[in-house]
Amino acid sequence: MITAAQMRAARALTGIDQKTLAERAGVSLPTIQRMEAREGVVRGVVDTLMKVIQALDEVGVELIGENHASERGGRGVRLKAQNPQG
Repeated sequence: MITAAQMRAARALTGIDQKTLAERAGVSLPTIQRMEAREGVVRGVVDTLMKVIQALDEVGVELIGENHASERGGRGVRLKAQNPQG
């Protein structure tokens, strides 16, 4: 689904703060704060996660999963997979 790092990066790229994301998604600020405080994949109520993903989509963010191509093209930033050799 979405990782905490993706959420933070998406906000940074679009210049929105946690409060604005919460308002756009129709969820509480503490919910966004909890989601972003996690490590790895965000866990929670599916409906809430979908609201956040939709809000990010509406401000121009396309979330790209590991080993997936961008659906709509456009500029972006993607983290490389970590080299298992160190």
